[in-house]
Amino acid sequence: MTNAAEALVLRSDRDGVATLVLNRPKARNALSVAMLEALRDTFESLATDDGIGAVVLAAEGPAFCAGHDLKEMTAFRTDADKGAARFARLFDLCSAVMMAIPSLPQPVVAAVEGIATAAGCQLVASCDLAIAGAEARFATPGVQIGLFCSTPMVALSRNLSRKAAMHMLLTADLADAAEAKALGLVNDVAATGSALAAAQELAAGIARRSAYTVRVGKRAFYEQLEMPLAQAYAHAGRVMTENMLARSAEEGIDAFLNKRTR
Repeated sequence: MTNAAEALVLRSDRDGVATLVLNRPKARNALSVAMLEALRDTFESLATDDGIGAVVLAAEGPAFCAGHDLKEMTAFRTDADKGAARFARLFDLCSAVMMAIPSLPQPVVAAVEGIATAAGCQLVASCDLAIAGAEARFATPGVQIGLFCSTPMVALSRNLSRKAAMHMLLTADLADAAEAKALGLVNDVAATGSALAAAQELAAGIARRSAYTVRVGKRAFYEQLEMPLAQAYAHAGRVMTENMLARSAEEGIDAFLNKRTR
C-alpha cells in the first residue's frame, strides 16, 4: 500500500474543501505519466463526492510544476518500436487531465508558489481560479529547446488575449506574479508562502454556497464559451430557468426580499 510520503498526489479535506498537493518536490512536480494518472484518478473520485464544494490544487516544495518530465520523455525517444505510441499516450493523458478540471463539478483554485512552466503553466491556466505567491513565475519555454508548447497553448490561449499568449509561447519569457495577474492568468497575488492559505480561504467561501447553484453555473460557463452569441444566450436562459425553479434559488430570493439571513 502506498503511504503518504510516496503518493504523487496528496489529498486532505476540510470544511467542504479538498486540498490536493502535487508530491514530487525533488522532480519539481514534473507531470510524469504516473503523476498524470494520479491526478486523473483523484479528479474522477472528486467528481462524485457530494461532500466537496471546492478544490484547491497546490504543490510540495519550491516549484509548483515544471511541466512534463523531460527525463521520461527522453526515454520515450529511445524506444524505437513504441516511442511514438508512448508520446501519444502521454499527451492524450495530459489533455484528459486538463479537460477534467473544467469538467469537474466543483471549482478548482490553483495555489502557485515558485515556477509554473510549460505543462505546469497549462495546469494553472486550466484551473477555474488561481492565486499566486508574490515570487511565483510563469512561462512556456519549450521554444528554447526546440519543442513548441503546443498543448499548453490550448489552455493559455483560452485565458489570455491572443497576443499575450503568443508572446509567452514565442519568447519563453518568465512572467512574474504581478504580470500574470495583469494578463489574466491568475486572479490575485498573495505574500510569498501564503498562496495556499489564500486559495483555501477563497475555496471555503465558494464551498459555503449552494452546491447545486455553483455546479450548474460552472457547467454553463464553459458550455456557453464554445457557442455563438445567440446560442449562448439561449442556453444561458434555459439554465437560468432551471436554476430559478430550484429550491436554493427560492430560499435565497425569499431571504433577500424579506431582508433576513439565510
